[in-house]
Amino acid sequence: MSGIVSAAYIAASILFILSLGGLSHQETARRGNLYGIIGMAIAILATIFSDKVSGYAVLIIMMLIGGTLGTIVARRVEMTEMPELVAILHSFVGLAAVLVGFASYLDPNAHYEGVEKTIHEVEIYLGIFIGAVTFTGSVVAFGKLKGLISSKPLMLPARHWINLAIVLVCVWLGKVFLGADSTAGGFFALFVMTLLAFVFGAHLVMAIGGADMPVVISMLNSYSGWAAAATGFMLSNDLLIVTGALVGSSGAILSYIMCRAMNRKFLSVISGGFGTTASSDAEAAEQGEVTQILAEETAELLKDAKEVIIVPGYGMAVAHAQHPVSELTQKLRANGTNVRFAIHPVAGRMPGHMNVLLAEARVPYDIVLEMDEVNDDFPETDVAIVIGANDIVNPSALENPNSPIAGMPVLEVWKAKICIVSKRSMATGYAGVENPLFFKENTRMLFGDAKDSVETVLKSL
Repeated sequence: MSGIVSAAYIAASILFILSLGGLSHQETARRGNLYGIIGMAIAILATIFSDKVSGYAVLIIMMLIGGTLGTIVARRVEMTEMPELVAILHSFVGLAAVLVGFASYLDPNAHYEGVEKTIHEVEIYLGIFIGAVTFTGSVVAFGKLKGLISSKPLMLPARHWINLAIVLVCVWLGKVFLGADSTAGGFFALFVMTLLAFVFGAHLVMAIGGADMPVVISMLNSYSGWAAAATGFMLSNDLLIVTGALVGSSGAILSYIMCRAMNRKFLSVISGGFGTTASSDAEAAEQGEVTQILAEETAELLKDAKEVIIVPGYGMAVAHAQHPVSELTQKLRANGTNVRFAIHPVAGRMPGHMNVLLAEARVPYDIVLEMDEVNDDFPETDVAIVIGANDIVNPSALENPNSPIAGMPVLEVWKAKICIVSKRSMATGYAGVENPLFFKENTRMLFGDAKDSVETVLKSL
């Protein structure tokens, strides 16, 4: 039986690797998702029927409860709420690692001696620490994304020293844990470390500003992978180790790529973030007056335009405007207009958020371009349309060295001949930073719900 389980685990590992490869491109994402589903099904079945599993009645009941809840949540969640769902699911992985760690330590059937005992206890300690940090960090990220917690970073005095002190105490507790003469003594050190790790995880994410939340989601994804890998070591489960390592490494690589795209150092982002302050209303007033435009006037500009670039943001997701935007794209292309989409690496609330929305609305993949591919084309663009985006098109990132988002690469929509910004109001973006784009001479503000505004433009066309 063990040979069949090992073969199934190898097959599942290969499918997970193929899944990651497929998910790296929009055209193959559906196939990659299917590989992942099949691989997970094989992994679950192989684990259930392995020699290490007993108590099938309880197992089946818990799987039915979990599967039912997962199905209900997946069917009800809106695409705008997907980042929050991802964050809370990461917290489940972290909490599972903590619970498995304590269960492994208190398991009366576990008999380890000498070096094996030390290695096993190190696995438990690291697994619980990573899991606890992932759990509370993900819960805080969920709260920020959901609006239950302010998106502004919590900047406590000497916060870096606080973090360092927590880590050093956890290291010392690890030494106490490994040298404990009794289970009770080891449990006490483990319990105190877990509480400190909970605080550490929450404080880490609380100190990160709203503009960094896509990186936070990616970072927590990496943490959850390493927590799963640590759980695999605790349970001596090779597949869990491989799967956790895949998730952990891919999440870390994605976080690094996103930080490079934002001109930020990864360590500085996770230790403090940016977007700490916003411009005052007085500063906003000094920038000038905005020029408003109506949907009918927007339609007239689009009729004559030959080159159009659309920049989607989180506001498009909130308004469910992706389908009218897709219709607008089809109509303009039928009229001979070259329409393209510009996607910023941190548009939305998680990596790839805008790509998923546009794919859902059946926007052709080949006209959805990354920032580096399209940013130099704005000077030759007749009309740039910004739909629900704010921070990612803020010129102060390049023009104001004192701005909280200074140095962050942005989509330079203000270089287009005409820039139309579709927004509900003049409110700041998620980073809480005022946007001088709204006051530029070639910018026109199309106020109102994005979906209603685009549908009105469509009717006028």
